[in-house]
Amino acid sequence: MNSMTKSKPGTDKRAATGRDLIAHYAATQSAGHAAICRALRAEIDAALPEAASEVWHGSPVWFIGENPVVGYNVTPKDGVSLLFWNGQSFGEPALKPAGRFHAAQVQFTEAAQIDSKPLRRWLKKAGTDVWDARSYFLVQVAARKARRTREGGTGRGATRRRAK
Repeated sequence: MNSMTKSKPGTDKRAATGRDLIAHYAATQSAGHAAICRALRAEIDAALPEAASEVWHGSPVWFIGENPVVGYNVTPKDGVSLLFWNGQSFGEPALKPAGRFHAAQVQFTEAAQIDSKPLRRWLKKAGTDVWDARSYFLVQVAARKARRTREGGTGRGATRRRAK
């Protein structure tokens, strides 16, 4: 397996490969964004030493079991977004809701904005308050398949049959 290949969650190769890709991710950013990425990675790795990491959907993400718990993404316009998959349950006003589910995030435009005290508190919560996103989405997929079967569909992309 080469260093650019993503491996399945929970495998030994995943951590080493993911860490190499995360270093590469930071190295491809502007100097200011790379500094933020390196600082966040150091804090995340220290707070969640048992978490596996990889570049997932184009961004560095740390997993506990098969569930994503924290990750970051760089955008030229907004800087670096630090996302916690279950962040809305943390009760932290600095974390703003993101997306349709349980996620919350904070934005950084320079490394000096990173305050280690709240960041470590959030990371501790991320390591213990894990949203079982994998099971949630598996249940959603199963429900959609069951609904399609009841409606006369035969699988993904099946059209609904109409009664005459």
